[in-house]
Amino acid sequence: MQTLTEFSLIQRFFTQQRVKNPLTDLGIGDDCALLSVPDGYQLAITTDTMVENVHFFADADPEQLGHKLLAVNLSDLASMGAQPLSVTLALTLPKVDEVWLAAFSKGFLSLAEQHSVDLIGGDTTSGPLTLTVQALGLVPKGKALRRSTAQVGDYIYLTGTIGDAGLGLKIKQGYVCSQVHTESALARFNKPNPQVPAGLALLHIANACIDISDGLLADLDHILEQSQVGARLDWELLPLSEAVHSYIKETGDWSLPLIAGDDYELCFTISPEKAALLTMPCTKIGVIEALPKLRLYKSGLLQSLTSKGYEHFS
Repeated sequence: MQTLTEFSLIQRFFTQQRVKNPLTDLGIGDDCALLSVPDGYQLAITTDTMVENVHFFADADPEQLGHKLLAVNLSDLASMGAQPLSVTLALTLPKVDEVWLAAFSKGFLSLAEQHSVDLIGGDTTSGPLTLTVQALGLVPKGKALRRSTAQVGDYIYLTGTIGDAGLGLKIKQGYVCSQVHTESALARFNKPNPQVPAGLALLHIANACIDISDGLLADLDHILEQSQVGARLDWELLPLSEAVHSYIKETGDWSLPLIAGDDYELCFTISPEKAALLTMPCTKIGVIEALPKLRLYKSGLLQSLTSKGYEHFS
């Protein structure tokens, strides 16, 4: 069997998209891609890298891995209210495994097609398995949701439920629970759903926003620090799935939904007046306050916060 070259690999596995964003003037095949940016818009740009045995297990399903790699980048765009436009993909591969590449590209391009995102370029090289995506989106000029614009008195909301992906990780590490809970938690861990429609819906009504990648406490803390405000959270208000409720009941580990990452839901702040305009499913979990730092209450008692979530190099 003939060994695939870098260019034949790209041609075979990453040029079969059926969608084409009208703003892509030139995609894969040249030294650079060419995009048109409409008047009155800004480009939102984000980059994320996933490394084997750091961000994913060596036995990760490649189709799910392709989905997740793109999903985490689309989630960053969603947190700023950006409409996804296009992505670049850089692959560092220990070897050319055609079966692995076929499954990986299927997961990646299937999600790209759902959001009308073009794969417009990238790079391939040899080395330890490392996956990098740069994602680009469009947002009306000066209107992007940011971390630094929360206001005192804002309500704090979450989309979806949290802690499910963290439970999925614990299951991968050996925790045993019911089959139905195992399936639901692993689905959230392996194939997160980027909240792009929610981000677009929040664009003109929310004050600040962030996606939950490193854990609710860690990510909300970024909003508090950059907005120079504090907050009160009520643990009993957290939106938890039946699987996470069951885990907490069995283990007593009520911190899981606060510190577990990989949920990729949106945490946002919004004024009480505009909260009535919310149309997507979401849950109020607290309020922004003038007193700095985050205060967490459980059963009416102030709790000590010893861990805030995942952090590289810690």
